[in-house]
Amino acid sequence: MDVVVATGPLLEDWRAIHNAIIPTDPLSADDVAERATRHRLTLAYSGRELVGNATVRPPQDPDAIATVIVRVLPDHRRRGHGTAYLQHELAEATNLGARRIETVVLETNTDGFAFALAHGFVEHDRYVLDGDTVAYVDLHLPGH
Repeated sequence: MDVVVATGPLLEDWRAIHNAIIPTDPLSADDVAERATRHRLTLAYSGRELVGNATVRPPQDPDAIATVIVRVLPDHRRRGHGTAYLQHELAEATNLGARRIETVVLETNTDGFAFALAHGFVEHDRYVLDGDTVAYVDLHLPGH
């Protein structure tokens, strides 16, 4: 698997994957461009085929909490791509100084929720954003 930082025209690919997997919170091109100034946005490829995207929100003081969100397109799930991508992005978060790793999954993304649980994440919060009807689930890796 090849992981590349999404910049320039690649931000549109990142946005398309985000909006396909998180349809309740579609992002505009401007939203993604702004997000790219604060977070590490990447794309994952298997050969030449785009399989997913990820966000790493860098650790924030004083607790050094980083958020790692990996999204794999449905046609590429259950092939090891998500696990490899997650491991890559967890290493990046750790290299940035994270002492705690969290993730967030849309409640209706049952594949993503099951994936997070299978990789050791534990739920610690659920919330619905103003104007939304579907909850987000916050999880963390114990001991991280």
